[in-house]
Amino acid sequence: MSPSKELEKILERLEQLLPPPPPPTDWKASIAFRWRRGAGGRNAGEGWLQPVRHVHRMRLADLQGIDAQIAKVEQNTRQFIDGKPANNVLLTGARGTGKSSIVKGLLHKYSGKGLRLIEVEKSDLADLPAIVDQVASRPERFLVFCDDLTFHGSEEGYIALKVALDGSISTTSENLLIYATSNRRHLMPEYMQENLETKYVGDEIHPGETVEEKISLSERFGLWVSFYPFDQDDYLKIVSVWLEHFKAPGAHSAEAQRAALQWALQRGSRSGRVAWQFARDWAGKAGMKAEGGRRK
Repeated sequence: MSPSKELEKILERLEQLLPPPPPPTDWKASIAFRWRRGAGGRNAGEGWLQPVRHVHRMRLADLQGIDAQIAKVEQNTRQFIDGKPANNVLLTGARGTGKSSIVKGLLHKYSGKGLRLIEVEKSDLADLPAIVDQVASRPERFLVFCDDLTFHGSEEGYIALKVALDGSISTTSENLLIYATSNRRHLMPEYMQENLETKYVGDEIHPGETVEEKISLSERFGLWVSFYPFDQDDYLKIVSVWLEHFKAPGAHSAEAQRAALQWALQRGSRSGRVAWQFARDWAGKAGMKAEGGRRK
């Protein structure tokens, strides 16, 4: 066998071992996408955008008790859709208060005007430059969405996010913004030991380098939106809205309110998420009871 034939066979075997090329993105398949890395890990092929076949349809009108937060994020998003200057957004605060639901609601409301969502896991944020390259020439407007974002050190994704937000010779494309949610204002755990690094110069307080480093990431988001726990009245109002949504009987009854408060006490939280979960449980049981009555 000639050397050229042997080389061809070796190349054929190598091609069989290489991961397949990423599939082309079907932009018409969905209004939301997930970023997937190449098969086999970080360096085993390019990533791709996978269409989300069943998008969670959330209406902004269904979100109660957070009108001020909705107004801020929606205004920023409208600026972005209209091609005006807009900021990357960090939504922080109490769990279950509607941070990620606002983003879903905005997608539902403005997808007809070209808004699209790309969900990226924290561990995949290092691929932000590749995502930018894939969408830069598209006519749509993209929100890169990272939910429940928290770092525990200078991880790969942490560094990539800092660079993408601000601080590199390259930048994101004009049709892409980053929206992130977190229960932590500074996206990283804070420890008592770090406060000991604080220095006092006269009447001025100078935080230590560790604290400054943690603050620096969240400061790169242009818009901060804070969320707070609901009081009892707000919680019960949200319960009633969701009971009406599920067409459950007795949406405003004293019995439903007592049950909702007991549910929240068991969960240790009065949040929009807990209210939604209670309403689903109450409506489901009521539906089963009504069906059983008809069978009799």
